[in-house]
Amino acid sequence: MTTATPRAAARRRTRPRVSPGGAALTVSALFLAVAWLIPLAWAVLTSLKPEGETTAVPIRWLPLEPTFAAYRAVIAQGDLQQWLINSTVISTVVTVLTLVVCALAAYAFSKTEFPGRSWLFALFIAGILVPPQVLIVPLFDEMTYLGLVDTYWGVALPQVVAPMMVFILKRFFDAIPGDYEEAARLDGAGHARILWSVVLPMSTPVLAAVGIFTFVQAWNNFLWPFIATTDPALMTVPVGLGTVQGAYGIHYAQQMAAAVLGALPLIIVFLLFQRQVVRGVTDAGLK
Repeated sequence: MTTATPRAAARRRTRPRVSPGGAALTVSALFLAVAWLIPLAWAVLTSLKPEGETTAVPIRWLPLEPTFAAYRAVIAQGDLQQWLINSTVISTVVTVLTLVVCALAAYAFSKTEFPGRSWLFALFIAGILVPPQVLIVPLFDEMTYLGLVDTYWGVALPQVVAPMMVFILKRFFDAIPGDYEEAARLDGAGHARILWSVVLPMSTPVLAAVGIFTFVQAWNNFLWPFIATTDPALMTVPVGLGTVQGAYGIHYAQQMAAAVLGALPLIIVFLLFQRQVVRGVTDAGLK
C-alpha cells in the first residue's frame, strides 16, 4: 500500500474547492457577459457590412464583403466629430465640478461638526429618491432665466449635483483614521489644508472611481442635453444619434458605425482607468 508524499498531500490540501454556489455565480456572470456582448457584436458587424447586406433576408451575422465604407461616410459628413467634441467638453466639465462639489460636501458631512448635520445629510441623501425627470421643468426655467440654454454651461451645470457620489465619498472619508487629521491640526492646518493635503491624497482610488462613473453617466445622458439644446452644433453624441436621422436615412451601417465611434472614447477611458475603478469600488466597500 503506497502512501502519498508530503508534497502531494499539501497540493491536495491547497487545491481550491468549487462550491455549487460559486459555480452558479460564475455561470450566471458568463451568461450576463455574453448577453451584454451580443448587441455590441451586432453593431460592430453591421457597421462593417455594405448597405445592401444590412436589409438582406435572411439576416446574416457575418458580412459577406466587409468594408469600412460606413465609417468613411460618417466621418466625411462631419457631424460626429462635433458631437464628440461637445460630449468631451461637457462630460469633462461635469466630472471636474462634480468631484469638487461632492468632495467638499462629503468632507463637511464626515469631518466637521455643525448643528443639524445629521438631518441635513439625510435630507441631502433623500435626493437620490427624486427621479431626474421631475426636475426637468424647473431646471429648464432656471437655465432660461440665466440665459444658459444652448450653451455648454446650460447642459453641464444641472448634471453636477450628485447625492450618490457624496454618499460614496463620505463613506470613504469616514474610514480615514482621525490621527492624520489631529497631526495636521497640531501643525496648524485648517480644514482646507487637511482636505487638500491629507484626505484627498488618501482617497485617490475612490476619487478615480467616482470620476469615471460621473464621466460615463454624463457622456450617456440623453434627456437633459436633448431638452437644453436646440442648436445642432451643441448636440452631444446620444442626442445627435437619436435625433439627427435625416442625414443617414435608412443607412443602418452608417448608424451603427456612428454608434460604435461614439462609444469608442468611453471604452478607451475605462480600459485606461480600469485598475483605479476596481480599486476604488473595492476600497469604498461597494462590491
